[in-house]
Amino acid sequence: MYPKAELLFPPRLMASLRDLRGPEWAALVNRVVKLPETDPDSLAFTLMMIRLDGCVKCHEGSFKYMRGCQLCATQTVMQFKGADADLIILYQKARRDIDSYLSGQPVEEDDYADAAVPDEPVAL
Repeated sequence: MYPKAELLFPPRLMASLRDLRGPEWAALVNRVVKLPETDPDSLAFTLMMIRLDGCVKCHEGSFKYMRGCQLCATQTVMQFKGADADLIILYQKARRDIDSYLSGQPVEEDDYADAAVPDEPVAL
């Protein structure tokens, strides 16, 4: 019924988000769009967007679902209240979570909006 909507943020939309913020954001997007979808950095970006967009809570019949993933992701990135550096921190948190998951470690469940600055930044 709504062919634009998917269950979770699709990696194919990453490139469309490049010019929505400043140079730090654009650099991150430029780097991850070149990677295979299964690369941990690409997975981290996808996880970050799933968390930001609220994909897990999205359902058929919701306004976000009816608008589709492209518009939802675009609006989410454009309306993010923090700076690009804050988005990078959220990406780094998602990257650490991907690393934990891939190594078989438990992933810390915390309030994603309050993600702290990592002690050791993930190289971009």
